[in-house]
Amino acid sequence: MEHKNLVGLRAYYYSKERLLVYEYMSMGSLSSLLHGNRGAGRTPLNWDTRSSIALDAARGIEYIHSTSPTASHGNIKSSNILLDRSYEARVSDHGLATLANPTPIPNRVAGYRAPEITDVRKVSQKADVYSFGVLLLELLTGKAPAQALLNEEGVDLPRWVQSVVKEEWTSEVFDLELLRYQNVEEEMVQLLQLAIDCAAQYPDRRPTMSEVVGRIEEIQQSSMLASADEKEDQADSV
Repeated sequence: MEHKNLVGLRAYYYSKERLLVYEYMSMGSLSSLLHGNRGAGRTPLNWDTRSSIALDAARGIEYIHSTSPTASHGNIKSSNILLDRSYEARVSDHGLATLANPTPIPNRVAGYRAPEITDVRKVSQKADVYSFGVLLLELLTGKAPAQALLNEEGVDLPRWVQSVVKEEWTSEVFDLELLRYQNVEEEMVQLLQLAIDCAAQYPDRRPTMSEVVGRIEEIQQSSMLASADEKEDQADSV
């Protein structure tokens, strides 16, 4: 598979050991950028960067799904979203889930897993959509799914977000690093709704990845139009 939002495979070694060699992604994983070094000296990921990462990752997964009605990634998580020097996101480890031996699923992976999955080697496209929904929630909340599983009395990230939104405390779910961007709150809420739709309990209630890409593009376009209108208003006032 070749796509600008998939990490390129450069070589492989197949013997007693099996190795894959991917192109080097200088900024590392989304997981490390979101959750690493939360103290002083941290460079926060701003709203535009997070929104762009979401769209890049969605396009990569959409491409995988487009290759076959049964094609899926099977292991979507923030540590499998890698970034280059300009923060362009690419999806890694595509296709490996079907080769994996059946093993107990660790918490860090279980947080992304759709509730209907019983065999990690057989993941549907709608299960990928669920995992991507959790990934969006991770981008918006700054919380890792494993954190929610371990620290919130066993409540997973989608259920925690839905419980907060239900109480109409929507702003409480967003990462504090995002709350400084007051003029994009509407776009953040729209992306949050998309994430909740993707992480629906039942597969037939989830959108397709093509629909997900379209909705993120619409959110970005509305954000750009709002920004242009704001600049025009500022120019008029001057």
